[in-house]
Amino acid sequence: MALAQAKIYTSEDYWNLPEGQRAELIDGKLYDMAPPGRMHQKLVMELSSAIHSYIKKGSGSCEVYPAPFAVNLNSDDSTWIEPDISVICDKSKLSDRGCNGAPDWIIEIISPSTQSRDYLQKLWLYQKAGVREYWIVNPLTRVVNVFDFEQNERSMQYRFDDEIPVCIYENFNICIAGLLSQELS
Repeated sequence: MALAQAKIYTSEDYWNLPEGQRAELIDGKLYDMAPPGRMHQKLVMELSSAIHSYIKKGSGSCEVYPAPFAVNLNSDDSTWIEPDISVICDKSKLSDRGCNGAPDWIIEIISPSTQSRDYLQKLWLYQKAGVREYWIVNPLTRVVNVFDFEQNERSMQYRFDDEIPVCIYENFNICIAGLLSQELS
């Protein structure tokens, strides 16, 4: 008797999802994405804006893309993700569909439905793919985990009130509480 086989999804399945349906394709498995909450979107907007402003002031040619923005992490047929924020410094990775290859810096804002995927599955996935820096921002605990994969996988934990150093830039720090001001009170 044959065992039931789980369906393996591909790029074609990802790109042919019904209009308005968001999902990520990780190692051939589709993961539905729930609409983000207001605080999640506020964090995405403020962090993207701060990073974009820093870059525009002459700190490089990297580009910032908030979700929804498709990233074919390993340039293969089995993994398309939508990080909350992607910073790409190698413009040859950019296409009309998104990013082909690992972004330099990825930020994920934790939602209850994505927590285990962001802390475990994506941490490993991003490290393996060559992402240089990965932030996990948790609005409930007001904690940011920063993983610097270029410095022997160094990781640090910060509070929203801290000046968080950006690993891929020498003189760039972000205080999330300062960005949000009264929002978290």
